[in-house]
Amino acid sequence: MALPRINNPTYELDLPSTGEKIKFRPFLVKEQKVLMMAQDGKKDSEIAETMGQLVSSCTYGKINPTTSPLFDIEYVFLKIRCKSVGSKVDLMITCPDDEITQVKTNVDLDDIEVQMLDNHTNEVQLTDDVKIEFRYPILNDMLDLPNASSDVDRVFHVLGKCITSISFGDDVYQRKEITEDEVKTFVDDLTGEQFEKLVDFFSSMPKLRHVININNPKTKVKSEVVLEGLESFLG
Repeated sequence: MALPRINNPTYELDLPSTGEKIKFRPFLVKEQKVLMMAQDGKKDSEIAETMGQLVSSCTYGKINPTTSPLFDIEYVFLKIRCKSVGSKVDLMITCPDDEITQVKTNVDLDDIEVQMLDNHTNEVQLTDDVKIEFRYPILNDMLDLPNASSDVDRVFHVLGKCITSISFGDDVYQRKEITEDEVKTFVDDLTGEQFEKLVDFFSSMPKLRHVININNPKTKVKSEVVLEGLESFLG
């Protein structure tokens, strides 16, 4: 007689990008093994690819890791993690007043949500005539990052990938019509002020964000610390 299989519990969450309700289940042991192996390898591309595969499997194929915004993937992964191994984690937070002292803080991951800053828009007006439209980063953008040799290269890589169109007055150039070299030249020719407008898109876009209040035991200074991105919540 064959050994029966355990029925896994299912849960629901609201997808940040659309508000759609989707069902998900916890990680299986075999899936956690694969994730741990990827983390031990410490290759960002392998970790990102494994995370995407797990999110797809645990949402019964509802999430496509190659097309879903990265903040959706990170949010769903965090919620799956909560139901798989628990929601409470201890994080070491550096006090901003002296930038040295670290304080252990217990965080409930169930409280973490995707937040968008006020006045965020995916259209960036560089001049009266020039406008850039962006899409949000997806997992595939991260998988190409090993080819980048520095943080600066990574920023330019993701920025170039996320441009969907560039408008010069009434003339609109779709990203698929523009070569990599043309994008690079266009960005290189921007002023510092114009480039900061592009950076603002990424800094204000939807992300896992959470504010923690901490008290420096040495200086007695109370501070607010903003945690952003999945890595901030996994210790």
